Amino acid sequence: MKKSKAEIIGMIINGVALFLIAFITIYPFWHVLMYSISDSQRASAGGLFFLPKGLDITGYELVLKQPQLYNAYWNTIARTAVGTLLSVILTAMLAYPLSLSRLKGRKFLCIAIFFTMLFNGGMIPTYLLVNDLHMIDTFWALVIPNAMSAYNLFIMRNYFQSIPASLEESARIDGANPITVLFRIILPISTPTLAAVGMFYGVSNWNAYLDGVLYINNNSLQILQVYLRNLFSSAGSGAVLSGIQGISDAARVTEETLKMVTISVSVIPILIVYPYLQKYYTTGITTGAVKG
Repeated sequence: MKKSKAEIIGMIINGVALFLIAFITIYPFWHVLMYSISDSQRASAGGLFFLPKGLDITGYELVLKQPQLYNAYWNTIARTAVGTLLSVILTAMLAYPLSLSRLKGRKFLCIAIFFTMLFNGGMIPTYLLVNDLHMIDTFWALVIPNAMSAYNLFIMRNYFQSIPASLEESARIDGANPITVLFRIILPISTPTLAAVGMFYGVSNWNAYLDGVLYINNNSLQILQVYLRNLFSSAGSGAVLSGIQGISDAARVTEETLKMVTISVSVIPILIVYPYLQKYYTTGITTGAVKG
């Protein structure tokens, strides 16, 4: 079918707008990546980086030799894996009963949980609680305090409400208890929502930084984001290069290049995992979204 002049103009405008949005979204990371593999002296002149200015991967060679980076990487990966798994399980175990109309006091519980989205105890009371639970300088301080999100809980609850009640009823008739119904029937058919919520929790755990500063003083438990913060705060003092092993090779690498290299290395896992979960994203957060 032939398109009218107005439709063609509209398609062009939409195409240009989408291109600009994509460019604004992608270019900052592309800039960091191209800067990190550019010659440090040429890159320090600034400007746009559509292509590397003199290919040089010395920065990667220096950063990847640092034992502290791998320790921080491991702590962050462990925190993300354990924290995401625990968060998804806890969220599902609370979302399932809240999705059942026969649960007494369900509206009150939902209101109480929603209240936490608007108000919270604050940093100091949370720190005192974590300290009283003897979790300071432990791995669990990074996982338990933020193990559940009310926003993710309501997404999962709404999805569970969209599942036909006949599935649960038939399982109960066959003698299944609520735990069996949840883990053997409900969760296996909730892959889109589990993947979407898991992605939310995973990205949140990977990017989390403040709890690593507040609750962790032991360098052996330092997470990647705190390592990056310490690297950036050393800029201009010479501490970055002085702490790099292989100082003779570092002579031609600027601190700015090392920061760009470290940023690039830190986002690789998310870039690898996200494409596999992206297909579940829209389905997971929109299914059942019109329900109250």
